[in-house]
Amino acid sequence: MRGYFRRLVAACVDRMGIGAGLRWKLSAAIALVGALVAIALSLVVHNAARVSMLDNARDLADERIMIAQRNYELSGRLNFPNTKINDPELPKALREKTEAGRRATYVADRPDGSPDIWAAVPLKNGHVMSLHSGFTDRSSDILKDLDQALVIGSIAVVLGGSALGVLIGGHLSRRLRKAASAANRVAKGETDVRVREAIGGVVRDETDDLASAVDAMADALRQRLEAERRVTADIAHELRTPVTGLLTAAELLPPGRPTELVLDRARAMRTLVEDVLEVARLDSASERAELQDILLGQFVARRVAAKDPDATVRVVHESEVTTDPRRLERVLFNLLANAARHGRPPVEVTVEGRVIRVRDHGPGFPDALLAEGPSRFRTGSADRAGRGHGLGLTIAAGQARVLGARLTFRNVRPAGAPESTPPEGAAAVLWLPEHAPTNTGSYPVLGQ
Repeated sequence: MRGYFRRLVAACVDRMGIGAGLRWKLSAAIALVGALVAIALSLVVHNAARVSMLDNARDLADERIMIAQRNYELSGRLNFPNTKINDPELPKALREKTEAGRRATYVADRPDGSPDIWAAVPLKNGHVMSLHSGFTDRSSDILKDLDQALVIGSIAVVLGGSALGVLIGGHLSRRLRKAASAANRVAKGETDVRVREAIGGVVRDETDDLASAVDAMADALRQRLEAERRVTADIAHELRTPVTGLLTAAELLPPGRPTELVLDRARAMRTLVEDVLEVARLDSASERAELQDILLGQFVARRVAAKDPDATVRVVHESEVTTDPRRLERVLFNLLANAARHGRPPVEVTVEGRVIRVRDHGPGFPDALLAEGPSRFRTGSADRAGRGHGLGLTIAAGQARVLGARLTFRNVRPAGAPESTPPEGAAAVLWLPEHAPTNTGSYPVLGQ
């Protein structure tokens, strides 16, 4: 059930995992939008300013041509700058309007892109007076200054948008990473972790909704697992009395092969009931280690000799450790029993400092156990042919957690051999901690 819980929470974490480049993606998106908006606004402002200046220039040209017309009609001569009579360079569109008897202005573009301002008016004598002037230098300078300001403003918008994207993306990324870290801790069995509290923050957003959903899912799974654990423990507890009575009654039967079969099955059932009760206690996280100082090499050598005289023990480096001897013995015996049941001799036990290694020469651990760890009612051998219930390694892993130790499993292959090479045996390694857990299950904090 613990593996099922871990997989479900891990799947939720995978769904909410965001790429490490979130802040840069968000920054790039904001910068791109800012750049597009800045370019669009710059074009609109530039065109609006140019159109406005051209309209002013045309109005000015129209006023001048009217003044020049009055002066010409009063004096009979041209006395206004840039005016001509029947100018051959007069644009065709402007000439057509004057022929229709209308005063008009016209803007023509030079090859270099700068505009020419034309104004024309028909005279009473049938001729056409025209005024030709270019775009003033001052207007050109104003447009250039405006374009420069727009470019600087656009660059500032892009840079500001990028910085804003980095800040927003960094904040969101940190919250998601905190949520993922907290959810992973929940998946590892830490029941007091709340994802919503882990991400913190004053602003409420979708990340809080996701964290609340993960917390709700974790609570629901935790309640389900706790209910299943209580049911399992209750069933095992209720079975203990009738199984004990059955074993006692079987011992009173007359000697013979049927009696031996009944006794053997009754003992196996009692062992199974006791193992289930032990797993339930370990799952409840209420077990505490009773610590003693022992010489690890001597302790392992004596226990292995008593449990399996055929197993060899090699003490590479002796060390004194503080641990719970009863629980350590339970872990060691279960590893030896698993090696004897599912592996092949010789079984080798090595003690090196705080590390105990139990190795057999069988077919190795199955891939499911190596990937997910031991699970109840799944044995440690792929060819077990129905032997065992998978509780031995589950109990060993649970007792190791109470000791604050780490229990790992691997298959032994020749050095440099690929993964497809059949294993030459299985090795279970128990790593005892440097500092033993206290009676509350926590670890002492040593001064620096």
